[in-house]
Amino acid sequence: MQTLDAAEVERRLDFPSLIGRLREMFRSGCELPTRHHHPVQVPGGPEAILLLMPAWQIGRHVGVKTVTVFPGNGAKGLPAVMGIYTLLDGMTGQPLALIDGPMLTLRRTAAASALAASYLARADASHHLMVGTGALAPHLIQAHASSRPIRRITVWGRDAGKARALAASLSTRGLPAVATDDLEAAVRVADIVTTATLSAVPIVKGAWLKPGAHLDLVGAYTPKMREADDDAVRRGRVYVDTRAGATREAGDIVQPLASGALKEIIGDLFDLTRDQVKGRGSADEITVFKSVGTALEDLAAAQLAVERS
Repeated sequence: MQTLDAAEVERRLDFPSLIGRLREMFRSGCELPTRHHHPVQVPGGPEAILLLMPAWQIGRHVGVKTVTVFPGNGAKGLPAVMGIYTLLDGMTGQPLALIDGPMLTLRRTAAASALAASYLARADASHHLMVGTGALAPHLIQAHASSRPIRRITVWGRDAGKARALAASLSTRGLPAVATDDLEAAVRVADIVTTATLSAVPIVKGAWLKPGAHLDLVGAYTPKMREADDDAVRRGRVYVDTRAGATREAGDIVQPLASGALKEIIGDLFDLTRDQVKGRGSADEITVFKSVGTALEDLAAAQLAVERS
């Protein structure tokens, strides 16, 4: 049985290959039971959550991601979110691999955004704005740079020091990144605007998006969280990773649907990869993509990782 740590997962899951594998998996599909959420009591601390995310392809592989969210871990110097992915043989149930869960999630989440952008962003998109400086940010930047001719990367974060540090780190890897403290000005000129924050209120305004922009909403993963305002979904053609997940969990979709600001979700990644809906239709239209993640992506990434050496 293989055991893949974070460094090995990152090495094996290069973005061009992973984006291609996700495209194939959304086209072919797999069995996707509802993810399980279980509260876990922590003596003397805030309640934790155990998440189980299963998926399988009949006769090939069964996979399940086990994720824990312990909000009190910060006081102990530990990350709040931890997890492991288990890949099993689909014919016998034999364990094949134990894979670092957080890195698998970072890579597949970023690859899903880049997959969506391959249908929704302009082919000549060259300026990428990253809103947020957390663990996911550098992976999102690398993923988009692997699929579009990105020549300019701008980083904005609530903590200007973290934005500067991320930009400097990216520059050492050969990515043309600079930090900014003017979010509005950066949004107004960016071709692709990616957000990966924990914001409870909109931080990107639709009025700032220029004609032809693509808005990639990755954070705000609960119905009460929000990264973009109603104007963004009014002005843009809206797509999601999966309808079932986004319409239940994503505040950027749930809230405007409830208020009537969002009239229609044009399609999801199943529709786009199967050519069942149209992606970008013109150079000037605004597109919006919202992801919340799906176990399909984890299974595709895990399969690719164990194939590599």
